[in-house]
Amino acid sequence: MAAIEEDSNLVKLELACSDLRTLLQSSVKMEKTLEEMDKKFDFIEDNLSTAAKRVAPLQSLAMAAKALETRINRAVSPALALLHSFKLSDSLQQKLVELSDQLLTERSPRKRLKKLLKYVDCIDQLNVAINLISRDGEPVIQKLQEVVEFLSRTKATDQYRTQRLKETLITLRALYESEVDAMRFDGLLDQALLNLQDEFEIMLQQIRHQNIGEQQAAEDEADQTMVISDLGTEMEVQVIRRIAETLAANDCLDISIDIFVKVRYRRAAKALMRLNPDYLRTYTPEEIDEMEWESLETAMSLWIQHFELAVKTVLVSEKRLCNQVLGGLPEVLVWLECFVKIADKIMAVFFRFGEGVARSSKEPQKLFKLLEMFESLEKLQLEFSEIFEGESGADICIRFRELEKLLVHASSKVFWEFGLQIEGTSDGFPQPQDGSVPKLVRYAINYLKYLTTETYSAPMAKVFRTEQVWKAGILSKPETDENLLKDAISNIMEALQRNIESKSSRYKDKILPHIFVMNTYWYIYMRSRNTELGKLLGEQYLKNTYKTVAEESAYMYQRQAWGPLVRLLEKEDLEEPDNNQRSTGAFLRGKMEAFFNCFDEISLRHRGGYSIPDADLRAQIREATVRLVVPVYSEFLNKHSALLPVKSYVSPESFQGLLGQVFNGTDRTGNGRLKRRDSKNKVSVSVEGEVSYSRRARSNSIDM
Repeated sequence: MAAIEEDSNLVKLELACSDLRTLLQSSVKMEKTLEEMDKKFDFIEDNLSTAAKRVAPLQSLAMAAKALETRINRAVSPALALLHSFKLSDSLQQKLVELSDQLLTERSPRKRLKKLLKYVDCIDQLNVAINLISRDGEPVIQKLQEVVEFLSRTKATDQYRTQRLKETLITLRALYESEVDAMRFDGLLDQALLNLQDEFEIMLQQIRHQNIGEQQAAEDEADQTMVISDLGTEMEVQVIRRIAETLAANDCLDISIDIFVKVRYRRAAKALMRLNPDYLRTYTPEEIDEMEWESLETAMSLWIQHFELAVKTVLVSEKRLCNQVLGGLPEVLVWLECFVKIADKIMAVFFRFGEGVARSSKEPQKLFKLLEMFESLEKLQLEFSEIFEGESGADICIRFRELEKLLVHASSKVFWEFGLQIEGTSDGFPQPQDGSVPKLVRYAINYLKYLTTETYSAPMAKVFRTEQVWKAGILSKPETDENLLKDAISNIMEALQRNIESKSSRYKDKILPHIFVMNTYWYIYMRSRNTELGKLLGEQYLKNTYKTVAEESAYMYQRQAWGPLVRLLEKEDLEEPDNNQRSTGAFLRGKMEAFFNCFDEISLRHRGGYSIPDADLRAQIREATVRLVVPVYSEFLNKHSALLPVKSYVSPESFQGLLGQVFNGTDRTGNGRLKRRDSKNKVSVSVEGEVSYSRRARSNSIDM
């Protein structure tokens, strides 16, 4: 077993020895091969070194050629692009000529607008090309100059090629120097811009305000809100905007603005001229004072309508058009400035008329129109500020506020001067000779009634409040509008009372002052109650101040006018001198004669000098007088019927009719006297018509 193991190990050792021997033999062979390879590498290295020495000059020449090519290309490539720009500008100029001819012959408005857009696009492209030539020309020529000088100095290429490059440089420089300025200022681009300015003006003229006059008439009838209409179609606005942008890009912004302002102002003014505002030609205070009131009143009404129409319709449309056309320009606020230039001339005409009216004479009848003007400005104030926004519209807004201030001062001054005219005898009119209501009182009450209506009370109170704030300061606490208006009107009413008292004191007749005060105060009371004026002053105030005084005056009138007549037949005046029937009868007939004579005298005075124009008041006075006189007359006849020829005198019923005629103002006989015949010739009295009156409620009646 051990012998077998030894044999196996021996075999393994022999095999290992054999492998080592083979490996050593292979190593020897490899070493020989490597030696041969070293020799070959040395040979190749020698060959490469020789080749490198021979190639080195060629490599330097290649690098120099590459650098030269790069330098030449750096100058030639921009030159080629410049030549391409020249070629493009030439083709665009030819296209401009063709489009210009087409625009002249085109009759369809829509097709013409489309071709005009193409015309504008072509101008924009030509402008870009010329700007490119102008911008790149000088640097390109400079680079070519540097290349030519380099080649001439280094002789990097042959003389022929250098000469050709010099000739190209000279040609390009001459072309640049001669053509660029011509293309920009004297060529087709300049002519095209002139044509574009003409097209710009023509298109702006074609955009008009439609149906301004008809719109106002429709609004007056239907009382509708004003409709703001767009100016021009979308296509027209687009073309005009493109033209404006093109003109601005070609240094024609000022020209385009001048054209826009000039044309649009004329269009806006012409639109407003359709309203026939001839009244605006009269605007100085002196000229306005010379106008007839009817004409001035109409002018002020038209001013209110036209001012609102101009602001809310015409100028709003113009502002929108300015924004659409000029809003896209690089100068952001130029469109607002253009709009203000257009509006300024128009608004100046309206402002100067309003200022002239406010500064004219302060006549009472102007107050209501002044308040209407003020109220219209108040309603427009917010919208006006929005329309004339920004710094550019500040001057117009300032003038708007100044006009409001003038109207506030004018309205207030007219009101207070009206009070001064009423005060005392400053109205310059004498008292009515018949005791009727003075025209001034009628005018003043109707004036105040009209002022206290809803239409005018609010703006009048606003005027008073504004003035109070101006005087006392913003931090003050002004009274309520109602109190301000009430105090102001109360002052006028007090002035009116003083005027009435002053006039009543001028009468020489003792009865006329009472008739005058009765008529006047009753008129004030009846015309004021159940109106806005009465509500403002208060019913109790009217009764205490006017009705009570009218009743007292009526009592005094009756006492002084009819009291002497009644006293002729009263008991204390009828004491008989003795018991002689004949002498007593004569005494009674004398009393009757004196009674009728006195009655005739009173009747004549009523017919010729006394007047009670109010029918209801006259009826009440007549009724009260009948109650005062007729019973005394009837009692006298009945008591002394035995001593008097009763049939010779008018009956109490007929006498009542005669009293009615006194207050009706009818003539009883040819000479206005009662005639009494003796027993042979009886009195004939004709009472024309029935005496009738309608008695109102107790609150409307006079208590005497």
